[in-house]
Formats: sequence, structure tokens, C-alpha cells
Amino acid sequence: MPSDYLYPIITIVLSYLLGSISGSMVMGTLSSTDIRKKGSGNAGATNALRVMGFKFAFGVFLIDILKGFVSAQYVSSLFTVASTNQIILCGIAAVLGHVYPIFYNFRGGKGAATLVGALLVLYPQSIPLALIVWIATIVLSGYVGLATMLAGCSLPLMVFINQKEGFLLYIFLSLLIIFTHRSNIIRMINKNENRFEKAMIFKKKN
Repeated sequence: MPSDYLYPIITIVLSYLLGSISGSMVMGTLSSTDIRKKGSGNAGATNALRVMGFKFAFGVFLIDILKGFVSAQYVSSLFTVASTNQIILCGIAAVLGHVYPIFYNFRGGKGAATLVGALLVLYPQSIPLALIVWIATIVLSGYVGLATMLAGCSLPLMVFINQKEGFLLYIFLSLLIIFTHRSNIIRMINKNENRFEKAMIFKKKN
């Protein structure tokens, strides 16, 4: 039946549109600030924290997580019971909306917070290990971008070990996170990437 194909497509489109609602732009509207014109120019929570402080960044992070969660939990099953792959696709659509928001000239964030929101529905068991990888990378290297990429790469590995569905889609999500952090990779290679030195265990001595 046509609805068997139409309804899943509609939920994916709706998830993308929801993902396109940028947390930083919503918070920025309330404070008359466009963080894309400050700091790194990125519309994500990390840049928000750097240029606007904790309260602003927390609001951004919460909005970005919620849109991933709502897309996977509710939008995916708007018309019928959603399969695992359908839930993953709606999660991916929300992440893509965050990275390339149609409402903001396709200039968005890097997708990590929205991915976390989707994972709370899809694979909540992965959150603790990914968080451990993220924290360990930061305290050892100080690189937030590297920590996010490695945490993302741990996801398909956990899926493979636990033989969960949607392995290739999780691979795509991990590659997307790496792609959105390509500027961080270039800065690390050029040795001019900022470090979160306060969190590092091993610091350079002056």
C-alpha cells in the first residue's frame, strides 16, 4: 500500500525539520545573540559554552538532545509502530537537520547532542561507555572534538559486539560525527586546536 512507504518518509522529513530547530538559535533569539558570529562560528553547545557561558550552553544542549529524543521516540511512530531501522532513520534525520538546518541557511552544529538524544531511545546502554570514552579522552588529551569523535566511534563497535540491529546505520552516524568534526581534525594536525586544559591530567609544564 502507498501508506507503507509514504508514512515512513513523512516521519523522516518531520524528524529532519525538528532537527533543524537549532538550540543555539532559539537561545540566541532570547538573548539577541547569534553565536555563529562568535567563537568558532559553530552553532553547537561547545561553542555556546565557550562564548556565552554555562546557562546558555545548557539550554542549547537540552534543546538539541530533546529534538533527537522526540524524533526517535515519538515522530518515528507517529502513524504506526516503528521498526528499529525506522527509529534509527528518524534519529539520523534529526542529526542531519541539526547539522544542515533548513531554517538557518544549512549552517548548524556538529550533531553530537542530537545523536545523544536519539541514543537515549535507540540504545541507552551505549551512553555510559560512550561517556567514559569521552571523559577519558578529554582528561588525557584535552581535545573535546577528539573525545566526541572517539565516543561516536565506540557506538558501532558496541552494536557489533551485542549483535544489535542497524549496524550499517550506526556506522553512518559515526562517520557523520567524524565528518562534522573535520575542522577539528585539521586544527589538531596543525597543532592549533584548543584544549580543555583544566580537565587534563597530564599538563605541559611552563
